[in-house]
Formats: sequence, structure tokens, C-alpha cells
Amino acid sequence: MRLFLVDDHPVVRAGLVALLAGEHDMEVVGEAAGGAEALLGIASSDPDVVLMDLQLGDGIDGVEATRRILELPAPPQVLVLTTYETDADIMRAVDAGATGYLLKACPPEELFQGIRAAAKGEAVLSAKVAARMMKRMRDPAPALSAREVEILELLSSGAGNREIARRLFITEATVKTHLVHIYGKLGVDTRTAAVTAAVERRLIRLP
Repeated sequence: MRLFLVDDHPVVRAGLVALLAGEHDMEVVGEAAGGAEALLGIASSDPDVVLMDLQLGDGIDGVEATRRILELPAPPQVLVLTTYETDADIMRAVDAGATGYLLKACPPEELFQGIRAAAKGEAVLSAKVAARMMKRMRDPAPALSAREVEILELLSSGAGNREIARRLFITEATVKTHLVHIYGKLGVDTRTAAVTAAVERRLIRLP
């Protein structure tokens, strides 16, 4: 199977190339440090599976890159390979259409099995990520939507309603409506308390 690597750390990419070289059924056909570069490379190299990090420095992040890759004609499968495991990261990647979500700390054999499963279109989750998703499913508290998580992340960076509206291309009135829903779900009544509760529940990570 043909693989394409997307990670902004050259050492990580080199390590993955060396690791995957030992698998007879895998071939790395391209790599990129950023989302925009990945889109160009994937379009010309026709991979079966893309290994995608989430944080890619400036520009398009891994989630947006995943979304755009899957809009390509006959797109490859996208398997997230990252160090981040918050609910927010997992939700955004899944919403973007990623086939699976593995952590960089996973054993090589788990990575190999995950790549082979992803190539078949099968869902792939690391044990820790699967445990988090199961815990979330068992949690009786109302779940936050992907949009509500985005708003909480912007709140945690100090953004006001006008800035949030601008960044998400929505109106300030819509932001206020989302905040009312967020406060109700988290059982809080202030912006600071909402961010604190979200961090404690590992729904978001502080910038």
C-alpha cells in the first residue's frame, strides 16, 4: 500500500520512513510538513493512506487538511497519528472524516495493524482513545457539539464574542446562543468557569 506522511517535524517523518521501510507491503510515496503542501503532494502521488499529524505549525492544521483531502476525487484514507488525545482533538478529527486515530506513543505493531485496517476503510482507534470515547459515551452529562468545543477553545485563548464570530464566520448573536448552551451543559454561568470546567474534563487543552 502507498503511504503519505504529514508531520511538521522532519525527525518524526524520517523515523516513520525508516520504521515503515521494514514492512514489505508498505511504501512511503511522499511526505509534507504542512497542510497546503500535503494537498499538492497527495494529488500527485495517489497514496492509499495518509498518516496525518494534527498540529502542523502555521497555515492549515491537520483537521482542515483532512477535510480538504477527503474532498479530492477518489481520496485516500486518512489516519491521524498524533500526540494529542483530548476530546476536542478526537471529535474534530472524526468530524472531519478521519478513518482512525492513533497516538505516536503506540507500539510499531499497533501502527502497522492500524495502517492495514485503515487501507481497508476500517475504523482504527488506539486503546487510550477508545477508552476516552467509551467514557464519553457513558458520561450522563450532555455532550458538547464540535462547534461548541471550537468556541470554548477560542474562549480559552481570550477571544471575545466579536473575535469568535469573525474567526468562525458566524454572527455575534449566534455566538451568544452557543454560549448559553455551553453554560447549561457544563453547569456554569461565566466564561471563565466554562473554560475551567472544559479543561478539567479534558474537553479542550489550554493554548
